[in-house]
Amino acid sequence: MSSEQSGKPQPTRFVARQPIFDRTLRVIGYELLFRDGITNHFTASDVDAACRTTLDSSWLMGLDVLCAGALAFVNCTREALLAGYPTLLPPHATVVEILENVSPAPEIFYVCRDLKRAGYLIALDDFVPNDSREPLVQVVDMIKLELPATPRKDWRQLVDRYERQGVRMLAEKVETHDEFLATQDAGFTYFQGYFFQQPVTLSTTEVPASEFNYLRMLQAAFRPVLDWDVLESLVKQEPSLCYRLLRYLNSPAFGLLNEIRSVRHALTILGEREIRKWISVVATLAMGSRKPGELVQTALLRGHFCELISRQLHQRTSDAFLLGLLSLMDAILGVPLSEVLRRVSVDNKIKEALLHEPSPLLPVYELVLAHENANWEECRRIAEGLKLQEAELGELYLESIQWAGTVMRS
Repeated sequence: MSSEQSGKPQPTRFVARQPIFDRTLRVIGYELLFRDGITNHFTASDVDAACRTTLDSSWLMGLDVLCAGALAFVNCTREALLAGYPTLLPPHATVVEILENVSPAPEIFYVCRDLKRAGYLIALDDFVPNDSREPLVQVVDMIKLELPATPRKDWRQLVDRYERQGVRMLAEKVETHDEFLATQDAGFTYFQGYFFQQPVTLSTTEVPASEFNYLRMLQAAFRPVLDWDVLESLVKQEPSLCYRLLRYLNSPAFGLLNEIRSVRHALTILGEREIRKWISVVATLAMGSRKPGELVQTALLRGHFCELISRQLHQRTSDAFLLGLLSLMDAILGVPLSEVLRRVSVDNKIKEALLHEPSPLLPVYELVLAHENANWEECRRIAEGLKLQEAELGELYLESIQWAGTVMRS
C-alpha cells in the first residue's frame, strides 16, 4: 500500500542523491536513491520494490526539495514502466532511466515513446557496447555509458555514433579527475560519479592567504570559549566579510534601533550561537567561490547532517558541524586534507575522524559518507552500533538538503 492509500505519510527512511554535471561542472540533475530503511534494504532480487519506493518517495517528498529545480533521474524496471509509475512525477522535471535488465520489447518501446511525447526525458542506464537495448536508442534522449565496462579507446567512437543520432552521452561512474578530463576530451555532454567529492590532488598549489584566513575563522568560531579579540581581528582582515556582517545585521530579523559602532559591537550583537553558525557558513562560501556550487553545498549539507546526527547522540554538535564542513576542504582549497590540517590546527577528535583514525566522531563521519553514497548495508551496521533510530536518518538528511539549499540561495 502506498503512503497515499494509507492515509498518512510514512516516515522518510533513506534517501541519497548523486549529482550529474555538464561540461562546466554545473549540476543539471540528481539521480535519486531511496530505501525503506537500514534493515529493509533492497537486493538485486527486488528491484521492482526499490523502483516503486523511489517513485513514491519522490512524489511524497517533492522534487523541488530533493533536486532544487534540477532534473530528477529515477530508475525504472519493466514492471514500473508498464504500470505507468513514472507519470506520478512531473514530466518537465523527470528523467526516466531504463534499467539494464529491461528487454527492448515492442510494448516497452511504445511506453517510452508515449512518455517522451508527454514531455519526459528518457535515458538508458548502465549502457555498454553491444547493449541489448540498442533498439530503444531511437526513442531515448540520453545514454549513460558505464565507463568501467567500456574500453577507454572506444569512448570517443561511441560518443560520436550516438551524438549524431541526437542522443546526449553521459559518462557514468567517473571516479577520478583523470577520468573526468578523459571523458571531456572524448566529447561526453554529462558526467556522473564521485570524482568531485573524492578529488585526486595532482599537485599542491599555494592557497591564497585570504582563504586560510577564512579557515582560521572557522577554527576560532568553534573553540569552546570564543576569543572575541581573535574573531574581531580576523573579520577586520576581510572587508567583504565586514560588509556581509553589516548587511546581515541590517536585515528586518534584527530590527536594530541603534547604529553599529564597530566590528566588535556587530559581533556581540550577533551573539555566540549565531556567530558560530554565521562564520562557518560565510567562510565556506567564500573559500568555495571559485569551485562548483555543488561542492560547497555538499560541504554545508555534510556539516548540518553531522550536527543533527550528533544531536541524537547527545554529543557536542559544534564539533560535528565543523567535521562535516572540513571533510571537503581539500577539494575546496585544492590541497591535500593533511596539509589543511597541518596549517590550521583543529580539535584532535575532528582531525582523527577526518583521517579515518579512531575518534568518537569517526562513526558519525562514516555514517554520513555511507548514507551519501547510498551504501545501505554500511548504514545499517554503523547505525546499529550507535543505537540510532533508523527511521530518523532519512528525515535528518532531507532537513540537511533543505538547509544547505537555503544557505546557497541566500
